Amino acid sequence: MDTMGRHVIAELWGCDVEKLNDMSFIEQLFVDAALKSGAQVREVAFHKFAPRGVSGVVIISESHLTIHSFPEHGYASIDVYTCGNLDPNVAASYIAESLRATASEVVEVPRGMGPIKVGKSQR
Repeated sequence: MDTMGRHVIAELWGCDVEKLNDMSFIEQLFVDAALKSGAQVREVAFHKFAPRGVSGVVIISESHLTIHSFPEHGYASIDVYTCGNLDPNVAASYIAESLRATASEVVEVPRGMGPIKVGKSQR
């Protein structure tokens, strides 16, 4: 199946609470995950919320990696979108392992295939 990209969306549960609230750790983790997948990092932007939580994005030549962390729930939502021959699962798995997630739900969506029916639209 030829696509323009692959988009991994992951729900990570039971994560290390301290790591989820450490912006420096998460920023470095996402840069490392991008590099491990073979991506070229272009820009990095992360924000620490008060009293807790981190959101951020790593822009790569091949698209992006993002996170929204909720330390109070041991939860993180991440996505890794890559174009070309990169496997976004490499980065997503590395992130889940590094955050010590005990449970995860992962969906991979092919991008650029044309209309995809995900569910009923409420327009």
